[in-house]
Amino acid sequence: MTLVINNCPGTLAAGYNTYCQTALRRVFNNKKVSHILNFSNNDKARAEIDENISKISISGVQEKLSAIMIDGRIVLTPEGIQGQYIIKPIPDYKRLQYRHFMPANEHLTMQIARQVYNINTAENALIFFQDEEPAYITKRFDVNVNGSKIHQEDFASLLEKTTKRNGDNFKYSGNYLDIKNVFTTYVAAWKVEISKFFKSVIFNYIFANGDAHLKNFSLRQTSNRDYVLSPAYDLINSFVHVEDNDFALEGGLFPAEYYSDIYKEKGHPCQDDFKIFGELLEVPANQITKIINEFLAKQPLVYELIENSFLDNRMKRMYTRSYEERLNRFKRYTG
Repeated sequence: MTLVINNCPGTLAAGYNTYCQTALRRVFNNKKVSHILNFSNNDKARAEIDENISKISISGVQEKLSAIMIDGRIVLTPEGIQGQYIIKPIPDYKRLQYRHFMPANEHLTMQIARQVYNINTAENALIFFQDEEPAYITKRFDVNVNGSKIHQEDFASLLEKTTKRNGDNFKYSGNYLDIKNVFTTYVAAWKVEISKFFKSVIFNYIFANGDAHLKNFSLRQTSNRDYVLSPAYDLINSFVHVEDNDFALEGGLFPAEYYSDIYKEKGHPCQDDFKIFGELLEVPANQITKIINEFLAKQPLVYELIENSFLDNRMKRMYTRSYEERLNRFKRYTG
């Protein structure tokens, strides 16, 4: 089989058989990089890959490889060197439906977040092993150009959630309203940053990311030593792979006492619930309206990116149907 590429594996722009200039600038520091790795994710390479995997903490079923760029190639990070990229191959976990399309799913979802909704995301692309198997690659945003680490803390740590205190599923405990305390405690310009968080929660709902748990949000320190919301990462439509709930956190969006009549009756939130959520977070009223209207508006680019993605036709239909179902739920309101 020969890999045929018609769209940029970075931006999904049509008419490219490799990375376009925009993708090279954003993801690869404006250097020409091959979209084909010089190794395969197979048994022969497992010794080196398994040793590499141990350098990165593993979350769930997703393997993560540390990588750097050398002479126009992305290679596994040698011992003693700070990695610049994270590569996520197709998971081995066989119980995941359509697992071979997880890299393309994550890449598409991240591109929609950035290109359609202007959400600040980790730079990312698809890349391919030597045997043409796809993988998701993301540029680390917790590393400076000189290789030093940028201080970052995820929300599970900031909320002091631990296995001992909250059980094995500690990162799924609580509700999204609890996270307000993170911003008011640690972020000076918290009303600016919490508006970004509010937008991300709506995005995760509409695009069926049921894995938006506490470790998939974080704060990072700026050069001025204050804290801001980290770029969005690990965005994926998980519903097409597993049977997920509306929200990753066990407590959902917020306590049931705040549910709209539609939420109580239908079991799914509507735009009224997200308006209430924004008010409880103390997002400025004009920002709540602006953000909700952005998701209510027709977004042809969503469909264009789905069509240009590296999903197969069946997965494209499933992804589109999932998006439209969630969007229709979101559009409801108590008149």
